[in-house]
Amino acid sequence: MPGAGTDRTKEWAGTKGPVIVLVEPQLAENIGSVARAMGNFALSELRLVKPRDGWPNPGAHRTASGADRILEEAKLYDTLADAITDCTLVIAATARQHDQVKEVVGPEQAARALLPHVEAGQTAALVFGRERNGLEVHEVGLADKILTMPVNPAFASLNLSQAVIICAYEFYKLASGNALPFEAPNFSPPAPKAKFEAFFATVVNELERHEFFRPPEKRENMIVNLRNIFLRLSPTEQDMQTLHGVVRTLAQGAKGPATGGILRGGEAELLRELLNKQGAEVASGTAPGKGLARLLRRNPTELERQLWKALTNDKRFAGKFKRNVPIGPHVTDFLAQALRLILEIIAEDESAEAKAMREAKHTWLRERNYRIVEINSNERELEVLLDRIERAVQS
Repeated sequence: MPGAGTDRTKEWAGTKGPVIVLVEPQLAENIGSVARAMGNFALSELRLVKPRDGWPNPGAHRTASGADRILEEAKLYDTLADAITDCTLVIAATARQHDQVKEVVGPEQAARALLPHVEAGQTAALVFGRERNGLEVHEVGLADKILTMPVNPAFASLNLSQAVIICAYEFYKLASGNALPFEAPNFSPPAPKAKFEAFFATVVNELERHEFFRPPEKRENMIVNLRNIFLRLSPTEQDMQTLHGVVRTLAQGAKGPATGGILRGGEAELLRELLNKQGAEVASGTAPGKGLARLLRRNPTELERQLWKALTNDKRFAGKFKRNVPIGPHVTDFLAQALRLILEIIAEDESAEAKAMREAKHTWLRERNYRIVEINSNERELEVLLDRIERAVQS
């Protein structure tokens, strides 16, 4: 199930990368955090040299946050020399100067050095030392290059997983061409000039009607400035439709008893009662019935409002449910079509006729393999309700 950026429904990225070698790591939790950092940037091979508390260690899984496959496939070695015996390039990370005549590189330079080896199918390694004192002199001596970070010289020691994630990020950025995982959605094309001019003429006309352009001699400059404000937005066709609606609403004002589609006082309750009493007629799907039901949907009960907000904002349910206009004998309020799961709110004062219609509807739906979660309209414990819905989603 998708979590905070984690989606187990997607395949693990196939990017090849360097081996990460940890020399005598002291805490299992740090090993788990390193695995998480590796998973973030598609590095998969972890080698451990004499972990202090032994291996495997369940403490690592607590901080791996789902990167368990990296821990399960980690290889164990007695010495650093054994861990890098098959490598064609080894870069050792250290915050201390070891007075060795080796090229010193930063994370970005290290990534550029590692990539050709990896692309050629060779094994290259990034080596990190102990949390307490890093790599020893003879261990750095086994490396081809030294990696260090551009950090505060007075406070240069990084947490082990922090050091790994910086290097992993630089390599993955280079290997992937700096491609981002998603882009801004483009649901609507740019508005053609004709639509923009039609909208802008409406704006100007309404402003003229309300004597906005004063004094008269500044009218032309004011119109040019106003036009530029809208043009800087680079509006889409959908933007134009929305702005048209905004201007019309402001210009024409409220019409009828349902101000902006919101019923006053107890009108929503009266309409709900009417639709319940006239269920058979409304269920026929007539245009007046649909219109009344849509109006009622714009005036939800507090439970309906809270439930829909939770279903759209809670990561457990985001994108799974949609709301329907409850017209027709088999249409329900909340539906997860892919899961064939229905949420139905049952009125506390449900009439016998409405109950019979509901039971007939449920029979029809269950015959077609739909599952139904019945919710009492006086439900007050939203978290308990959401847990019940989650169990239904997962079953």
